[in-house]
Amino acid sequence: MYAKVKSLTNVGLKVYEVIVEVDISVGLPSFTIVGLPDTSVQEAKERVRAAIKNSGFDFPARRITVNLAPGELKKEGTIFDLPIAIGILAASGELNPEIVNNYYFAGELSLEGDLRKIKGGLSLSLFLKNSDLSFIIPEKNLYECSLSKETKLIPFKNLREIISFLRGEIKKEVISNLDIKFNEEQFDVDFSDVKGHSFLKRAMEISASGKHHIIMVGSPGSGKTMLAKRMLTIMPKLSFEEAVEITEIYSIAGILKDDEEIAALRPFRSPHHTISYAGLVGGGTNPKPGEISLAHKGVLFLDELPEFRRDVLEVLRQPIEDGFVTISRVKMSLVYPSDFLLISAMNPCPCGYFGDSEKNCTCSVYEIKKYRSKISGPLWDRFDIKLKVPRISESELFGQNEGESSKVIRERVKRAWEIQSDRYRDENIKFNGKLTPMLIKKYIPLSNEAENTLRNALKSLNLTVRSFHKIIKIARTIADLEGVEKVNTSHLLEAISYQRYSLTDEI
Repeated sequence: MYAKVKSLTNVGLKVYEVIVEVDISVGLPSFTIVGLPDTSVQEAKERVRAAIKNSGFDFPARRITVNLAPGELKKEGTIFDLPIAIGILAASGELNPEIVNNYYFAGELSLEGDLRKIKGGLSLSLFLKNSDLSFIIPEKNLYECSLSKETKLIPFKNLREIISFLRGEIKKEVISNLDIKFNEEQFDVDFSDVKGHSFLKRAMEISASGKHHIIMVGSPGSGKTMLAKRMLTIMPKLSFEEAVEITEIYSIAGILKDDEEIAALRPFRSPHHTISYAGLVGGGTNPKPGEISLAHKGVLFLDELPEFRRDVLEVLRQPIEDGFVTISRVKMSLVYPSDFLLISAMNPCPCGYFGDSEKNCTCSVYEIKKYRSKISGPLWDRFDIKLKVPRISESELFGQNEGESSKVIRERVKRAWEIQSDRYRDENIKFNGKLTPMLIKKYIPLSNEAENTLRNALKSLNLTVRSFHKIIKIARTIADLEGVEKVNTSHLLEAISYQRYSLTDEI
C-alpha cells in the first residue's frame, strides 16, 4: 500500500516542495524515515504514532517506510508531522489518496493530535500564492499565512478534524483574503523627553531621514542610549510590504508571537556585546536569521561598541554596504535581507571619562589608544555621522523648555522619505544613504562654490574618499529636509560637521 502527500519546507527564505511518500508493507512492525531527516524529523515517528492513536484511529502494525523527496535536501523541524500522519492514514486505507493529493499539508502534531504552530508559515504561504491547490495549516498560523493574500488556506485545530474534512464529513471554508489590521503604534518614549542636545537631535533626524548610520562617543550618562531608543519614534510607519518582509523573517526565526498577526512596528534590536558571530549574522546547519536580519527595516543598536569582539564587528561591513548578508555552507548559500539603520554608542576610554567636563579620566594614553583600536578604520569609515556627545549642563537639565515632539520630527522625516522615493523611483535604492559614487554624480550636481568648499575640507580634515562621498549624501538629506532642490554650501558645511570627529581626536 502506497500513498504520497504534498508538503513544503524552508531553507532560509527559500521554499522547496517536498513529497512525503509512504509505503506500508508486510513484515515485522517498524517505522523508518529516509530522505536526509534531522533529529527532530526522526522524532516525528513517536509524535505521529501517538497522535494517530489518540485521535481514535489504528496505527498500522506493519513495516512503514517514509521517504521525504527530494532525498538530497536536508529536512529539519517538526513541519512534516502532519503530512507523514496523513500519508500513513492514506496508505492504510483510512483516507482516499486521490483526495489527499488535492492539498498541501504542514503542521506539528502533539501527542494528543492537536496542531501546533510551525516556523516559516508565511514563506510557505507566499510560495503557494498562485497555486490552484489549498494549503492545510494549523489554526495558529492563519493570520501569519494570510498576509500572502490569495493563497487558499484551510486552518484546523487537530488531526481528527482534518480527517473528518478529507472524508467529507464536515465542511471548511477556504480562506484566501483575510482582513489584516495593523496594531496601533504605541511608544513609551518621546524626543521631547530629552533635555538639551539640540545638535545631537538634529543629527538623529538627519540619520533617520536619509538612512545614515550614526555613532556617538561620550561619557556614561550623557544621553547616547536614551536618544538611540527614541529613533523609532521619528521613523515613518511601516508600509504593508515592509511589514510582510519583517513578519517573514520573524516567522523563520520562530519569534513571531502567537497573538501577533503581523509585525506592526519597525524592529529595534540591541544585542549584548557578548553576542557570537552566528548570533549577529545568522548561522546553524540550516542557517537562521541573525540580529542584523531581525533588524531589517528598523534599527540595530550596538551599545558599548568596543566591548564587542572585533571579528564579530568586522562582519558588519558588507551588510552595511549591500543591505543583505550571504551565509555559505557546503551544500547551500542563503541570502537574508539586512537593510537596517546602524546606531552605535561608545565611551571615549575604558573608564569612560576622557574629555569629560566634570570627572577626571584615570586612563593612560596607551589604554585609550588600545581601547579605541578595537574599532577598525574600515568599520569606523562606514558611519556617515560621527558625534562627540557632551554632558548636558545644569541649566539644560533643570530648564523648563521642552524640545520638539517625536510626532513633529516624524512629519519632516516622512516628507524627506517621500522626496527621496520620488527621486530614486527608477533606481534600486530609496535613500540618500545608499547612493553610490555614480548615482551621486547623477543626482547631486555641485556648484563651483560647493566644490571649493569640499576641496578645502578634504585638505584640512584629511578625509577619505568614502568620507567625501558621505558628506555629499548627508548634505543631500539636509537639503531634502528643507525641501530644497539643490545642495548649497550651507548644507555641505553642516554635513562636514558630522564627519569631523575622529578616533584619534584629543589623544
